[in-house]
Amino acid sequence: IGSNMLGRCFTRSYSFQDSMSSTRLPGLMGLLNYRLSCCVNSVLQSFFATEEFTEKLDRWNGPSTAAEEKCNTPLQLQRVLRVMQKDRSQTQAHRDFLYCLHLNHALCINLKKKTLEVNRKQLNLIQQQMSDTNLAQEIRDLYKTEVRQHLKCLSCNSMHDVPNNSYFVSFPLSVYENCQMVENCFQFFFRPQKLTDRNKCYCNYCGEKKTTEQVFKLTSLPKVLVIHLKRFQCSGSTRKLNCKVSFPEILDFQKILHEDQHELKCACFPQYIYELFAVIVHSGTAMFGHYTAYIKSPGEQTWYHADDSSISTASWADVKSTYGSSSGSRSAYMLLYRKIEEETSMSSQSTHGSELMETESK
Repeated sequence: IGSNMLGRCFTRSYSFQDSMSSTRLPGLMGLLNYRLSCCVNSVLQSFFATEEFTEKLDRWNGPSTAAEEKCNTPLQLQRVLRVMQKDRSQTQAHRDFLYCLHLNHALCINLKKKTLEVNRKQLNLIQQQMSDTNLAQEIRDLYKTEVRQHLKCLSCNSMHDVPNNSYFVSFPLSVYENCQMVENCFQFFFRPQKLTDRNKCYCNYCGEKKTTEQVFKLTSLPKVLVIHLKRFQCSGSTRKLNCKVSFPEILDFQKILHEDQHELKCACFPQYIYELFAVIVHSGTAMFGHYTAYIKSPGEQTWYHADDSSISTASWADVKSTYGSSSGSRSAYMLLYRKIEEETSMSSQSTHGSELMETESK
């Protein structure tokens, strides 16, 4: 794409869209669709709903020179999120952000990218382009889930621990027809896998490659848990899996994983309980489709549906309609959960207890 054509994409060639009024509700802003930017728009809505992320990003003072501004992703992201939070009459910051992603090869106009790829590239660009490296690490740590790999030789039964933990900023869960629930997908990820043929591992005791049992154990969970449901399967050609995978509003890892599937240091009640606050949805096929997002606006318990420039109120029943089915093409693709802190958990229990007492007294 030539620079002149790209410039027209984000200036007056879109004057007809600029004149369209985006739907606005208190605390929320719709985002215009510039040449299939729905995937970026959905990711932006999820960032907006993540207060922990926006608070940290807002602490950064920006690049040291004005020349860096145009292609500095954390700065342009900071600006568009501030517009979404405060001055909802501007669209220039949104266009500047999309253009910045293109300059960093994180977005191609007229080429729809998966939201997972856009989300991952934005977080990587924050690491690379933010001058405050400590703050950049804090942002990555918000999303960082760590697992440890254990290998067992099935010939001599010796154990081999891989020394360094692996980590994800979005947790990849394979989707299968018989999974049905996201909890089952987690169980499948952490169950032992047999490595054979070309996947055999070298055993120091046997002195050669042997059939190996591979096990992953969860070692740490982040404040913001991003779950990637792997609905796009590549086997010669790419196809989309629309099978049903239900997910709860409250996710409790103590009820999901067995003791031999994790190495978490603390088992106290609120430590590993998460509340859903955003769902990114894909409608369509593997080759063509559209992204939208269900989000809870910061500080609220109300669900909203963000479909590019349109924002509407939604219900939990609407969110559940994205579980997926073999007969449909609309299904959840990314889930965002926030860790419930101890104070919030105790407050929630107290409120629930008060409601029960009030009901009994009536």
